[in-house]
Amino acid sequence: MSLDPLLVQTAAEFFPNGISRYAIGGLLVGLGTAIIYLGTGISAGASTFLESTLSYVSAQSRFDRYVSSRDWRLVFTLGIVLGAGVYAVVYQGGAWTTSVQPWRLLIGGILVGIGTRVGKGCTSGHGICGLGSASRTSIVGVITFLIVAIVVAQLVAAMGVAP
Repeated sequence: MSLDPLLVQTAAEFFPNGISRYAIGGLLVGLGTAIIYLGTGISAGASTFLESTLSYVSAQSRFDRYVSSRDWRLVFTLGIVLGAGVYAVVYQGGAWTTSVQPWRLLIGGILVGIGTRVGKGCTSGHGICGLGSASRTSIVGVITFLIVAIVVAQLVAAMGVAP
């Protein structure tokens, strides 16, 4: 059985550097998520990082629920950051840089933080764990994330906004 040439050409357009790094990354993310769930019974997600980290230094009762899981959440988040750094060094030959203005990054970060609070979770939690467990809330959330991201990206591109 041979692959359809149109399918191969389309895949080459979407993945000009090959698909292996995405497949390996996806397998590692899935494996890490499964290990966290099997070891703790908690779905992995990055949106609780701030609250779980604040539980180290704050005695407020709202942070008590994170005390038992804060160590792996810290390691999880550090792994995300370090993984991105290793990828940049290995595959891009150095640190990742952007021409996006710092104020735009700040506003974007604030909007993402608000979105994760309103959406009751982040894209990693809903997209990886929620979809994997067929959560209706996560399915609706991921569809919403995608539609909003596509519409906003198209609007920004149509307005000619540059970094």
